[in-house]
Amino acid sequence: MRVRLVLGEALTGLRRNASMVISVILVTFVSLTFVGAAMLMQMQIAKMQGYWAERAQVAIFMCRDGSTQTTCSDGEATKEQLAAVADKLKSPALDGIVRSVRFETRDEAYQNVLDLMGEDYKDFITPAQLNETYWVNLVDPTQTDVIDEAFKGMDGVEEVKDQLEYLQPLFSALTIATYFAVAIAGLMLVAAVLLIATTIRLSAYARRKELGIMRLVGASNRFIQTPFILEGVFAAFLGSALASVTIWLGVQYGVHGYLVNEIDFVTTWIDGRDAVLVIPVVVGLGLVLAALSASFAIRRWLRT
Repeated sequence: MRVRLVLGEALTGLRRNASMVISVILVTFVSLTFVGAAMLMQMQIAKMQGYWAERAQVAIFMCRDGSTQTTCSDGEATKEQLAAVADKLKSPALDGIVRSVRFETRDEAYQNVLDLMGEDYKDFITPAQLNETYWVNLVDPTQTDVIDEAFKGMDGVEEVKDQLEYLQPLFSALTIATYFAVAIAGLMLVAAVLLIATTIRLSAYARRKELGIMRLVGASNRFIQTPFILEGVFAAFLGSALASVTIWLGVQYGVHGYLVNEIDFVTTWIDGRDAVLVIPVVVGLGLVLAALSASFAIRRWLRT
């Protein structure tokens, strides 16, 4: 097969259908950008979940004056009840589940609140309003239900709370946003595939006389189809390249240039290495879909 002739035919087709080619590039660019964004969002969610799962604690809040729980009928937790909880945390039944335990007094909790909220709140909050708390780190963060079952309903225990529950709404919102991005990307990819097929059919129609002559002189189907497939692949490659650049810039300047400085509670972020993992997938997806769509379109046109 004469490579120069094939490439010349492909470039001729691109020039004749410049407006359609630009449309293919733009649609491919937008759709693959959404695909890359969805992949990066899933990576970010996984990083956040892994980070907080290792650091999140289970809080065992002891009874205080004014507690309405049935386990707090005697009022403030007694020393015996505090000791019973401490002994149970060290018991063989929880060995291998509990990694470490930290006890927080009311005064320590009060000071932590002031450090977090500011000294202005000292006139509205007193140590008596706060709970004495056992902060429990687990070996396996997924076994929080074991602690809940062990201490829920125990005398002197007001509540057992998993810190990860506070972050679940955030993870759920990010997951929904990921699904939304995937849905948009899917629709745009379908549009890109249809647009590539239409562009190839128009290009073949514009060169129908040339194709007829090629058939008469015995040109193979492979020789006839290759320029059209290259047209679709070239347009998709440009769209994929634009999407790759956008993904890279989004991570470098959107995430590390803006979000890192604006959001304090997230301490682990996706970076350039994650973008490098996503970009080959994005480019490969664009090229494969373009090649398949163009190949199907020209074969179908040639059979008519």
